[in-house]
Amino acid sequence: MGNGTSIGRVRGLGSSHQGTHHWLLSRLTAVGNLVLIPFLLVSLALMPSHDYATVHAWLSKPVPSTALVLILINTFYHARLGVQVMLEDYIHEEGGKVVAWLLVNIVPFAGAAFGIISVIRIALGGA
Repeated sequence: MGNGTSIGRVRGLGSSHQGTHHWLLSRLTAVGNLVLIPFLLVSLALMPSHDYATVHAWLSKPVPSTALVLILINTFYHARLGVQVMLEDYIHEEGGKVVAWLLVNIVPFAGAAFGIISVIRIALGGA
């Protein structure tokens, strides 16, 4: 037996063997969000006040700043994976695919980079 029809193999149709990896990454980032986001929410809820000085002092500590950086990386990557699936399913024109793929790769990276740099500046006392 084989892996599909002869013409299917010739045309390159069939499984690309990427679905399981993408699915697993999506689930792992979702679990990461289920752990990290409640930490952030509980930490914010337990603060005595939410003024600039209190939040700034809280974010200057190593554990909250590290957790927030991990949240930024995990959340933006999880969002990128989800948008990638939508692009693969719903955009079929070649011109639209090129623009969409550029945006799906640049926007999450830029957002995460901006957030990470902001957290690092606060954590290291630069802001």
